[in-house]
Amino acid sequence: MCRYAETPYKVHYVCTRCRRSHKYAWDGAEHLCTSCRRPMTFAGHDFAAPRRLDDSGWRAVAAVLAAGLRYEGFEPCGCGQDPKFRPRTAAQVRARQRVGRRRGLSEAEALAATDPYAG
Repeated sequence: MCRYAETPYKVHYVCTRCRRSHKYAWDGAEHLCTSCRRPMTFAGHDFAAPRRLDDSGWRAVAAVLAAGLRYEGFEPCGCGQDPKFRPRTAAQVRARQRVGRRRGLSEAEALAATDPYAG
């Protein structure tokens, strides 16, 4: 049984401009940033925000969310025990984008690759 179906868990919403993340009920409503009052981006169940002063980490978060990826587990509902890989630094993002361009992968496929040089 899905643990997210049994209990109403809150999900993460992110404002990459202000470097803020908040948890709200997953109701489909538009949630506004408490600082800039712009709409926040849905980040998923398994998001862990970098520290506010971590420029590299927030650039990686912005790239992942701009590519349409979310921070979710292996199951589509978020039940997976292990979250999928997402780059944590700007250097990891650049490496995956560079390899993705060489191999003709989409931005999302390149950023989701655990090891961009394998396979």
